[in-house]
Amino acid sequence: MRYETLEFKKYDEVMYRYEHSSGLNCIVIPKKGYYKKHATFSTHYGSVDNKFIIPGDSEPTKVPDGIAHFLEHKLFEQKDGSVMDKFAALGSRPNAFTSFTQTVYLFSCTDLFKENFELLLNFVQNPYITEESVEREKGIIGQEINMYRDDPGWRVTFNLLDAFYKKHPVKKDIAGSIESIANITRNTLYKCYETFYHPSNMVITVVGDVDREEVFEQVERNIEAGESHGEIKRIYPEEGNELHKAYVEQNMPVPTPLFYMGFKDGNYKLEGPEIIKYELAVKLLISMMIGRSSELYGELYDKGLINSSFESDFTIENSYAYSMLGGESVNPRAVQESLVREIKKLRNDGLKPETFDRLLKASKGRFLRQMNSVESIARSFINLYFKGVTLFDYLDVYDKMNFDYITEVFDKHFDIDRMALSVVKGMDKQQLP
Repeated sequence: MRYETLEFKKYDEVMYRYEHSSGLNCIVIPKKGYYKKHATFSTHYGSVDNKFIIPGDSEPTKVPDGIAHFLEHKLFEQKDGSVMDKFAALGSRPNAFTSFTQTVYLFSCTDLFKENFELLLNFVQNPYITEESVEREKGIIGQEINMYRDDPGWRVTFNLLDAFYKKHPVKKDIAGSIESIANITRNTLYKCYETFYHPSNMVITVVGDVDREEVFEQVERNIEAGESHGEIKRIYPEEGNELHKAYVEQNMPVPTPLFYMGFKDGNYKLEGPEIIKYELAVKLLISMMIGRSSELYGELYDKGLINSSFESDFTIENSYAYSMLGGESVNPRAVQESLVREIKKLRNDGLKPETFDRLLKASKGRFLRQMNSVESIARSFINLYFKGVTLFDYLDVYDKMNFDYITEVFDKHFDIDRMALSVVKGMDKQQLP
């Protein structure tokens, strides 16, 4: 059996890649001596993929919002019983999740890896969907949708996405709506499965103390042979760089107002390592301006305008990009105004190279520490794989990052005209300034 060996001597790491005849890639990242083993079976298919052209077709197919998440639920239900029960009998911890751009099935175990891996490969490849089970699932997912609709943290997040985007499906709840899932049918689920669960649109990742050749042989035995069925053309609405709304407010029963502010970014049409270089740059800039070691964070914290719940992130995919910063605050608008002043100040005075150097080293250290966790390695690998890069490319980007590039990204991303604020505040007593 032929497979590729990729050595990263600088970090004392190695990765093995086997490509099945179907186009499926299987990645093994060995961690000798680790007692835990982790495996994922992932498809490049998420909630934003609701309009696409199936390979061989000429016309686009439009499907209901929430169908990727619905399909994830259905795969765990097999003709001979619950997949979760089968994993439990093998002593492993299974899970799955659907994001905007991917669906991931996974397990962690300490024993019986081959048996657990066999189960993972088999159930993901063999959907069992009946009309009765689809109708039953609509009730279950409907309850989940209602739960998230009543979750202030969920709402403040998606309200900000709605402020950013007029039409892009990233603004919609991953599970869809009660109305959209009502239109999901057995036939549509199978159509989406056959399109997006083709092996050429998927990847298997195994991390831990395993025999790579045994893993590859198991994949060879269990994955159906065949050729790639061609590229799936995903269709997303055209969005300009302008905001949909600058401010969104919602009343919900919360003791302290919740908020997220952020920037809509039109610089997402990047490829390969340039994507993660841009992502790292934005995250470093946020840390420089309002990270926990920054002057601004300390000032806001001392004034009681933010607390330990304050967090930030930056997301970039092939059709959208945005930053989010927020948490709890008695006065979200004051936090936003403080950040705006800081941005203007830095435009006049310039960024500090010594701050950049310090935070770059700290960020790289945190990233390297993730290499001690099989779950963290697998999670990071999947997030990067469908962007055309690997975990080890990210490490190389740290070494290529420089202050001039950071300054360039600062001017691109932190455009105050593309800054929005989302607030969830109490039902009556909380009057925001």
